[in-house]
Amino acid sequence: MFANKSFDKIHKATLSFGMRRLPPLSAVRVFEAAARHENFTIAAAELGMTQAAVSYQVKLLEERLGVPLFRREKRGVVLTEAGRRAAPAVSHAFDGLDAAFGALRAEDVSLLTVSTSTTFANTWFARRLGGFQMAHPDMAVRLNTSDSLVDFAADPVDVAVRSGLGTWPGLLADLLLPVDFTPMCSPGFLARHGGALSLADLHHLPLVGAEDPWWVYWLADAGGAQLPGRRPSVRLDSQAMEGNAAIAGQGIALLTPFFWRGDLAEGRLVRPFDHVATQGQAYWLVYPEHRRTSPKIRQFRDWLLTEIAQDHADAMAQLPARC
Repeated sequence: MFANKSFDKIHKATLSFGMRRLPPLSAVRVFEAAARHENFTIAAAELGMTQAAVSYQVKLLEERLGVPLFRREKRGVVLTEAGRRAAPAVSHAFDGLDAAFGALRAEDVSLLTVSTSTTFANTWFARRLGGFQMAHPDMAVRLNTSDSLVDFAADPVDVAVRSGLGTWPGLLADLLLPVDFTPMCSPGFLARHGGALSLADLHHLPLVGAEDPWWVYWLADAGGAQLPGRRPSVRLDSQAMEGNAAIAGQGIALLTPFFWRGDLAEGRLVRPFDHVATQGQAYWLVYPEHRRTSPKIRQFRDWLLTEIAQDHADAMAQLPARC
């Protein structure tokens, strides 16, 4: 009963917007961030404030509303029932404000910022992005390459390409292509080791990224035995780097055929095995749900889905099972 009465007070305060009785927006903004993270320290870092300032703003809001929004505990803070019920509506309201004012920003119209992983950018995306730029000459395109997940609430990014299962709260996700993988190496490397390999050979030949759990999964899926633990190997940060190491003859790398079909077709890489495995993950185009109607996001989405569908069809038609 107390929680319902507490939320009613928040609701009444929200309805008072037309009478200029809305709580201070600075305090509401701090509450939204603190509620989203349920952590004052993280909220402070996001907002560029001190933790003490966040705590002070939340206290002001609680005093203004007359209800507690957080429960202070030894290990941090926890939303009260009233705070937990109010948080989604407040967050949604800020999304609406962001969309409304975003439409008025000149830079928002003329600049598209795309975040992608290092592998997706270096093996496929960067060389094709100019096609979108040529089709939309009035729009500048900025490409941010990072393997960290972008925070749409804090980072100036319009769309992102992520790998995963396609479920991220508050984001829409369009499927681009599945993530599958198979061993590849250079023709010279294969020739130096007899011209053909067995699964057992993987236990003593140099592997690129031998600590990668994909190797364990691929071997099990292909019917091979587990690799010995703690073996020396070349360790790199991305599949893009691992593929180039394999091209240079440094070992066998687990790679996604779609990204490396040009190198396979031109003889820089070969596939010693037919078997291709997947763990059900894929690359997705993601963007905030509240910005789904943004013209520049729609234009980029349509271009990317068309481009990758055509490229994927070509890859399936041209790529033999064994190169």
